[in-house]
Amino acid sequence: MRLGPVMVDVGGLELTTDDIERLQHPQVGGVILFARNFAAPLQLIQLAHSIRELRKPELLIAVDHEGGRVQRFKHGFTTIPAMTHLGKLFDRDPAQALAAARGCGYVMGSELQAHGVDFTFAPVLDVDYGESSVIGDRALHSDPNVIAVLGEALQAGLQAAGMASVGKHFPGHGYVRADSHLEVPVDDRTMAEIAAKDLVPFQRLARSGMGGMMPAHVIYPKVDSKPAGFSSIWLQKILREKLGFDGLIFSDDLGMEGASTAGGMVARANAALNAGCDMVLMCNDPRAADSMLEGLERRVVAPTLARRLERMRGRAISTAALKSSANYLAAAENLARIRAV
Repeated sequence: MRLGPVMVDVGGLELTTDDIERLQHPQVGGVILFARNFAAPLQLIQLAHSIRELRKPELLIAVDHEGGRVQRFKHGFTTIPAMTHLGKLFDRDPAQALAAARGCGYVMGSELQAHGVDFTFAPVLDVDYGESSVIGDRALHSDPNVIAVLGEALQAGLQAAGMASVGKHFPGHGYVRADSHLEVPVDDRTMAEIAAKDLVPFQRLARSGMGGMMPAHVIYPKVDSKPAGFSSIWLQKILREKLGFDGLIFSDDLGMEGASTAGGMVARANAALNAGCDMVLMCNDPRAADSMLEGLERRVVAPTLARRLERMRGRAISTAALKSSANYLAAAENLARIRAV
């Protein structure tokens, strides 16, 4: 059985009968975990193991674990600072900030993989325009060139740990005030304006080995009438052809209000996949996930998709090996010093 194009979530700390049935559906290819799925490090390892045992090839396991207010696992994990602190450090000491960014990536990647998680949806590459509350301190900086170098350092840290990176929210969510979880944001800028700033970090990381990309549920009407995640112009013409990105494209959560312009859940999933997404996310609504899985158009899995999926798979490492790793211990110690500044 091949991995399918849908990523779903699970209800709690261990798999229920409903979870198991859903995860065995042929259209499922991955699982995203949330804070509700975490009580302790050993429990997380056991949950990940139970998910992996269900399928061959094993389902991909992901999480939103960026640092700051978006860090799903806390007890037993290193506290990762909000990304804005790396940007502020860069303004004082660029070399130290780049080392800290690489260390953040290395620590996140190492700890997550030691607990059975393949990858995190990070780094955030949105430009901080001082307007967006949903992005806010999740952004690295207001200068896209600084975001590019810090994002590349974060990516290098993740890669050194054996983990793929996922940039978000292409082509940039930071300019609009509206929160796409609750509204349908509209960014009225021209393509030239977006390319001059917001696309800079996405282009740089796309060409330096980024494993995945997540588009924004934002409409850029001067480019396309559809949100980026449902737009073949953004995903195929710009991201694939112009920026040269060859990794996996994930939709943002299709349950968000920003995705509502595409119709019902089945229509949203088909629209995202037809536009160029490789995998769609359906979170926090089990009934909607089941309807989507049953109604989704069956697609032939292309060899390129199988390759992209495998690039997202993490490496196996035990917590004991992690705690004896000189590289990990040095990165975690350096990170603690950065947080104390």
